[in-house]
Amino acid sequence: MPSLMYCQSPATSSKRGLVYVPNEKYPLDDANWDSPTSDLTWYYNYASKPSPAFANFPKLQFVPMLWGTGNSSTFLSDVSSQIKAGDNITYVLGFNEPDGDSSTGGSDIPAETAAQIWMQQIEPLARQGVKLGAPACTGAETGLQWTQDFFTACSNCTIDFIPVHVSPVGFLLNLYPDLNPEARFKRIWYSNFQGLASHIGEYVGTFNKTIWVTEFADANVNLQDSQTFYNQSTSYLDRTENVTHYSYFGAFRSDVSNIGANSAMLTQNGKLTDIGSWYLGGDATGNVPKGAADRKTAFFGSGLLVGLATMWCVL
Repeated sequence: MPSLMYCQSPATSSKRGLVYVPNEKYPLDDANWDSPTSDLTWYYNYASKPSPAFANFPKLQFVPMLWGTGNSSTFLSDVSSQIKAGDNITYVLGFNEPDGDSSTGGSDIPAETAAQIWMQQIEPLARQGVKLGAPACTGAETGLQWTQDFFTACSNCTIDFIPVHVSPVGFLLNLYPDLNPEARFKRIWYSNFQGLASHIGEYVGTFNKTIWVTEFADANVNLQDSQTFYNQSTSYLDRTENVTHYSYFGAFRSDVSNIGANSAMLTQNGKLTDIGSWYLGGDATGNVPKGAADRKTAFFGSGLLVGLATMWCVL
């Protein structure tokens, strides 16, 4: 008998957006996000310019990001050019995980340096009516301290909202190499729903700003736990007034997922998983995600397992 899975009734939300980098190897995956059941209204791609793949998705408003120091000299001109061309640029996002180093996907920028670049490349956009999002730190303890240091260093900055990451990227454990695995997990806020809610509450209480949750998921857990986390989290984010926008971290194929196959919104074949379909306001698909290792070994009865998994739902 397969494990029971949590089934989610279709629901949409005006807060939902998409964090997605188109995969040139699988261009057909892009069409998944233009769903008639979805009310996604915005997306970001970690870059200052929109994704050409989304040029025909007019309902998805692009939100530029100044990821790190690499594109810091052209960010203002890139965004200003889009505004001048008539694009609807309402928000921008600051640096991506500046408290993390490159080995964990972070931009590794000291708060003082980030403040200087902010005043040159981001602050002028406030005068054009753009709302400015602070740098989005990791879910580790380093994130809150870095954000406090940034607010101190950038006391004259216009900061309209704070993006936070409470998505569990497994290799963030490398931030604490001298601790045993259990202790390292305790140092990171993002391993379950309670951690997500606590992390958001801490940022609201510390900075008194509205929050965007621009990455969240539950990493490296079984399918039932992934789905339960998804449903608890989206329900919580939808009813929390201080959270105005959120984007689930899982818009990729399960066999390339760095947070475990079960959190992905697409299967290894580019089909929507239950979580992917729910996020777009659709019904459960019964498409079970598999990781890279799973693809190497076929086993008898896999089709039957998918069917049974769809039937064994806790309503």
